[in-house]
Amino acid sequence: MALHPPADRMAARRFGDPAVWLFGVLIAVLVLLVANPILRLVWDSFHTADGAWSLQSYAQALGRSRNLQALLNSLYLGAAVTAIALALGVPLALAVSRTNMPGRGFTHLSVLAAFVMPNFLGAIAWILLAGPNAGWLNRLVVELAGVQKGPFNIFSFWGLAFVIALYTYPLIYVFTKSALDLVSTELEDAASIHGAGKFQTMARVTLPLVLPSIIGAAILIFLEAIALYGTPALIAIPARINLATTQIVSFFQYPLQVEQAAAFSMPILLLTIVMLMLQRRLLARRGYVSVSGKGGERRPFDIGAWKWLLLAYSGLVALLSVVMPLAILILASFSKAWGKGLALDNLTLANFYGIFFEQLTVRSALLNTVLYSGATALICVGMGICIAYATQRRITPFPVLVQFLALAPVAVPGLILAIGLYAAYAGPPFSLYGMGVLIVIAFTTRFLPISVAASSAGVRALNPELEEAVRILGGGRITVLTRVVAPLLKKTLVGAFILVFVICTKELSTAVFLTGPGSRVVSVLTLDLSEQGNYETLAAMGVVLVLIVTVVVAIGMKLAGRDFMLRRG
Repeated sequence: MALHPPADRMAARRFGDPAVWLFGVLIAVLVLLVANPILRLVWDSFHTADGAWSLQSYAQALGRSRNLQALLNSLYLGAAVTAIALALGVPLALAVSRTNMPGRGFTHLSVLAAFVMPNFLGAIAWILLAGPNAGWLNRLVVELAGVQKGPFNIFSFWGLAFVIALYTYPLIYVFTKSALDLVSTELEDAASIHGAGKFQTMARVTLPLVLPSIIGAAILIFLEAIALYGTPALIAIPARINLATTQIVSFFQYPLQVEQAAAFSMPILLLTIVMLMLQRRLLARRGYVSVSGKGGERRPFDIGAWKWLLLAYSGLVALLSVVMPLAILILASFSKAWGKGLALDNLTLANFYGIFFEQLTVRSALLNTVLYSGATALICVGMGICIAYATQRRITPFPVLVQFLALAPVAVPGLILAIGLYAAYAGPPFSLYGMGVLIVIAFTTRFLPISVAASSAGVRALNPELEEAVRILGGGRITVLTRVVAPLLKKTLVGAFILVFVICTKELSTAVFLTGPGSRVVSVLTLDLSEQGNYETLAAMGVVLVLIVTVVVAIGMKLAGRDFMLRRG
């Protein structure tokens, strides 16, 4: 009887392991999800509609002054949003992490609330608040000051930048606070001993230590601003401000120009890749914050009377980003006509009755949003933990390449990814255009990196000896994954699930090209209702969505801890 060489026996044992086949299938799905749409996007940019190789699409898309001006306007907008977000986020992070300001817990929760608030609902709220004629703030100024016209106009460049910044500054806060939490007070004490005052210490010691994290977050804010579609569609289009994202959407009007859209997207895609590489290098330098990586003793600074000024600033930011927008949405949702103001004879429950029992389109959009977001979150968490375990434990060949592929969608703006997904799956052989499954595929592709990053950090923190003990007792890799790894990372996985769910409910850029009449989500329906001027129904729909997301977040906080959404891997 012939004996197999050891190498053959090892290979047979390896390929007989069900886990290897499972991870192999996951990698194939990953290639289909990520590589296929991105490669299709690049391919279409270099070909005509009939498949001939050509640079014609680049000449047409980038050879017009209107299109180039749209790109420049987006860059200006990105810079303006980043500056405002820094002014909002950095002081709040310093106040919560380093000072004795009262109400730090409230400030922290208000930032979380601003993150949960969909930016398109924030835009609608600020249209109701600061519209140039009927906006409630303008009407209040007219009544109190006796002037003919209020001073606010949200339909302007700075109005647009302000609204976007209100719902992106939490990212600045998260990065800055996370870095500040690692800075030991001992470093600042040393500066004080040498005669530096509190504000001088903060300016010369504390802030320079966390500057890489602040710049890294600023880069992400800039990229988010130039790639955002929802708020520009609601504010920039009526204000006649042409941006890259609104220009891309114009390529999808009749006649359809997918190739030009792909070509026009390439400069944004390249800029995103370059800036993310820069951000990665900056964040790689943050190890000098503390030698241990865990931070030393931290005591809050006693900043005297300044703490009340900081508290007032924190309250102002919460008022602008959460309290006023939610208040106006709630008032509009209970109004017969939002423009009539707050009056007893103007109150009604008809808007809520309508979206639940009469308007099938709105009810369907709400159900679709919850269903697609839940399905996406479940798929992302399942794929994320499997990919993280397979790559961190080097079960698959080329683990670095697999992890790179899983994280690659971070470098592709949502609107551009949607173009690639449209090109890859809308037509034959898949023909998925307008179907809910394409929305789930799009959301999964876009947000899989969140789950993979969180799961990878968790797997790295686990001691492999626990897994080896199960293997010695005869358990396979799947048993290890389901009985050991997943239970130990329960909080991480719950946090990733809730985070992906919340972000999916806010996502518009990826869904705008891919939804059909039966698969519309709340974000896409918002655009339709706003064009019709049906703000009362829109507000009621928004309030219901915010309530659903708030309940889900509350469950997440109960299961995974208060800071689960602000935890970074």
